[in-house]
Amino acid sequence: MKPDRLTLQKRYDRLAPFFDVLTAMMEGLSFKTWRQRLWQQVDKDAYHILEVGVGTGKNFAYYPGYAQITAIDFSAEMLKHAQQKRDKLSTKVELYPMDVESLCFADNSFDVVVASFVFCSVPHPLKGLKELYRVCKPGGQVILLEHVISSNPALAWLMQRLNTLVRFLFGANINRDTVKHIQSCPFTTVHVDVRSRGLVKLIEARK
Repeated sequence: MKPDRLTLQKRYDRLAPFFDVLTAMMEGLSFKTWRQRLWQQVDKDAYHILEVGVGTGKNFAYYPGYAQITAIDFSAEMLKHAQQKRDKLSTKVELYPMDVESLCFADNSFDVVVASFVFCSVPHPLKGLKELYRVCKPGGQVILLEHVISSNPALAWLMQRLNTLVRFLFGANINRDTVKHIQSCPFTTVHVDVRSRGLVKLIEARK
């Protein structure tokens, strides 16, 4: 049984004070490098950028200084920590409480939409991806950094068995096939970074 939105909110609210500590090892080992690669792919002439699932603000250090950036999250406690980090770093970003499955933005609002390690926890990922498509401008980018289920059958079997426990502890699923999900949306192109061959995928889609 999938957790509902309220259950997930409470789970991430509970994790928020400890989230940076809990994820520090993975950030240091690889996630920081992947975040840099994600933001390097953003079109240099992009001005309006949306980050969904901003969390505690782990991407703030990589924001392009020339852009107008809006960021959302559905966890009030995560946003509270992001606000504190924004003020400390003097990051220029507008933060809003919002659910990726129901974005309160007009169609074709943003040049680029970015998400990092978000769709592992979205209850209805295809619905959320369709919202990203909707708010992205024609010709614009949707760039995702996601951990996905392994292509190795034995490891995939293990990940399926452990998914319920991991979801309970951290709120995230480890058995998602986000590449397949985004390929089912009406993007004109979907490109997966060839360097992301393992459990982490860097995906760029064009509307």
